[in-house]
Amino acid sequence: MSVLASLPDELESSIALRSMPRLKVLVSAYACEPHKGSEAEIGWNWARQAARYHDVWVITRASNRAAIEAQVALGQLTNVSWVYYDLPRWLRGWKRQRRGLYVYYLIWQSAVYWIARSLHQTHRFDLVHHVTFGTYWLPTFLGRLGLPFIWGPVGGGESGPASFRSTLSLRGRSVEQLRSVVRWCAERTPLLRAVARSVDLAFATTEESAAALRRMGASRVRVLSHVALPREDRVRLARLPLRNERPFRIVSIGHLIAWKGLHLSLAAFARLVAAVPDCEYWIVGDGPERLRLERLASRLGVPGNVRFVGSVPRTTVMQILSACDVLVHPSLHDSGGYACVEAMACGRPVVCLDLGGPAALVDSECGIRIPANNPEQTKREIAAALRALAEDPAHRARLGAGARRVVAARCDWDKVGDFVYGDYAYSLARPGSDAA
Repeated sequence: MSVLASLPDELESSIALRSMPRLKVLVSAYACEPHKGSEAEIGWNWARQAARYHDVWVITRASNRAAIEAQVALGQLTNVSWVYYDLPRWLRGWKRQRRGLYVYYLIWQSAVYWIARSLHQTHRFDLVHHVTFGTYWLPTFLGRLGLPFIWGPVGGGESGPASFRSTLSLRGRSVEQLRSVVRWCAERTPLLRAVARSVDLAFATTEESAAALRRMGASRVRVLSHVALPREDRVRLARLPLRNERPFRIVSIGHLIAWKGLHLSLAAFARLVAAVPDCEYWIVGDGPERLRLERLASRLGVPGNVRFVGSVPRTTVMQILSACDVLVHPSLHDSGGYACVEAMACGRPVVCLDLGGPAALVDSECGIRIPANNPEQTKREIAAALRALAEDPAHRARLGAGARRVVAARCDWDKVGDFVYGDYAYSLARPGSDAA
């Protein structure tokens, strides 16, 4: 497929008529680190793909330097100019606490504007692209450079169903309420609205986030998932054999926080054990909800079937995936779902809720989406889906093969990169310009 096929019809002819030279692109990627997963992996791979077609400068944190330069020494991204910056040491304590992280990030973004402005005076960039953090209610100041400005992919516009709030811990309910208030206030601040209006092209991870961007005044918004794998990772994971042995084993991967919904999957798993005793549930990750989940497993009578693995390196996560049969991802609101893509690349079907980014990725070819109408119905249907997969290895294998096909077709970073040329051309074709 040509790059032009991905662009709106109104721009196809104008872009096709001109030969766009190799551009000078400035990328802002607070999180940017290879082989780290999540936001850091997104920042690294966007820089990697942009550099296939353009001359790229990346501003990122100095703490990412060692990991980046180790890859540069291996011959990767040698055509990218890296600009490292961290705030003074006395301010870095902010980012060690989750609440203080956002304060640190906003101060960092303010400083980066002046760094970017100085770089632009020297190099005369053609456009600027803010990549990470990918949260729509956290502002960036790079739109003030006067350059064509791309924002995203950004997410965070998703909300869990209100009927599920009562199932969360007190801490979880408080966090969700605070999140709703912060988003409501942020959307109405002149600063964030100015960012949205300055955007020449905004990428949103889901339709919910796209709607939020449009409410704030962004006129050009495209939905684009930010979860993908480098081709070498996808090929390597595709070599892992499908598993067909007992016990039947499911896995969840992620930070153990309330909105990840693991209390729902634990309750569903207890129902599964009653019907299929020879099964296990491995929970990979750590966080403030761990003790509550451990106590829940005991109350449900399944502590011997549930293994809390804790936080482990990404290479170990891949080994764990290969030892499991199915990923269950019951997140109540998630912009992407990196664990889903990695599991699918391994040929493991995914059971997720019909919400947010995972629902846009998982279909009947590669997994099972569970409607989130109410907590009791959701737990019941997760249990039924897991039982069906436990009792039918052939069906599990078909979904596993389909999962690998979906990842190859829709979640390959190189294929995302094939559209970067057109996306950047789209941002240059501003309304009212000669190209538009």
